[in-house]
Amino acid sequence: QVQLVESGGGLVLPGGSLRLSCTASGSITSIKTMGWYRQVPGKERELVASILSGYSPDYDDSVRGRFTISRDNAKNTVYLQMNSLKPEDTAVYYCNAEIGHGGTHFYPYWGQGTQVTVSS
Repeated sequence: QVQLVESGGGLVLPGGSLRLSCTASGSITSIKTMGWYRQVPGKERELVASILSGYSPDYDDSVRGRFTISRDNAKNTVYLQMNSLKPEDTAVYYCNAEIGHGGTHFYPYWGQGTQVTVSS
């Protein structure tokens, strides 16, 4: 079994910052891509940022220059530093990781989601 546990969401004023963390635990041999998605009611979940070790991170255009994704492979943890937050960044943020269990395949796992609200 694998668990992804997120933390760091909350309420912040426009222009403020938050840092999300997501740690994977359980039966893990290796982790390929780690990423952050977000979802608002009535809309599909969308990719915010992703990171694959050894490659440049990938960002949605709406957050490029404001958000920074990073990972600590020793801790099986991915972070999302969010600066200059806007009301339209309000959403539930989900962590995703592609995890291997010793074979050749990697399987996607999701965190439970953490609410980020940007409001004055």
